[in-house]
Amino acid sequence: MGEIKKRWFYLIMLAIIWGSSFILMKRGLENFTPMQMGALRIIFSSVILIAFGFKNISRITKKQWYYVSQAAFLGTFFPVFLFAFSLKKLDGGLASILNSLVPLYTLIIGVLFFKFIFNKKQIIGVLVGLAGTILLILEGANLNPEQDLLSVGFILLASLGYALNVNILKRKLADLDAFALTVGVFTILLFPAIGMLYFSGFFNITEFSSEHQMSIFYIIVLAFIGTALAKIFFNTLVQISTPIFSTSVTYLIPIVAVLWGIFDGEKISILQVLSSGIVLGGVYMVNKNKAEVK
Repeated sequence: MGEIKKRWFYLIMLAIIWGSSFILMKRGLENFTPMQMGALRIIFSSVILIAFGFKNISRITKKQWYYVSQAAFLGTFFPVFLFAFSLKKLDGGLASILNSLVPLYTLIIGVLFFKFIFNKKQIIGVLVGLAGTILLILEGANLNPEQDLLSVGFILLASLGYALNVNILKRKLADLDAFALTVGVFTILLFPAIGMLYFSGFFNITEFSSEHQMSIFYIIVLAFIGTALAKIFFNTLVQISTPIFSTSVTYLIPIVAVLWGIFDGEKISILQVLSSGIVLGGVYMVNKNKAEVK
């Protein structure tokens, strides 16, 4: 498979996986608190990755561990919990759309702090995608006025974390094997996640009903595919492409998430469909040319 085909393969797979993750998070939250679901998601992901890849940790140098730690908390730990809390009050489709701000954050942070240079077409593409995203947000709020839009702040913070993370990965950890990087991230996060689970009251649950068991099943699927496998794919994508290309997956995620939302009874309008087309146009413009690094 050629380099360009690999990039698009990972981009499309991530869009499908992460776009489907919102419905899995919703199902997990039906019987567990946001803190419990977030902690379980990280713990299950850590266990599977450490079990199969612990020997790969030796590839990480002492200097790299500093940046792996940054990536762990900015790109995984905080966003996992922020999304969990936001989805208690927001539709998955709207949350995924808000997350589309990641490429814009990535561009700004990359230029200001990591000396990345982006051409005019990429900047225009980001702005076009952002315009489509804004239309989607406004229409989503119009269709679902009962949603607590204060939770939007959680998504914006998570998106900022993702943007910082991808710049760190590209600038500081580009030469580290993607699988080793992912295992290192979740090795760091295992014990903090266990601590969060302990203080969440999870161990005070006296009886696990069939509903609890189904929620656990959804969280396990979310952890293994939506977190562990997806993180390996994403870390690989960052290494073989540009920061803007990698984060443009957040422009595609809403399309999958909104389709799942329709299946789950969420509302969608013609304007949202048209806005999604604008978003796709922005993705095309962003990815048509490479960005450069000084």
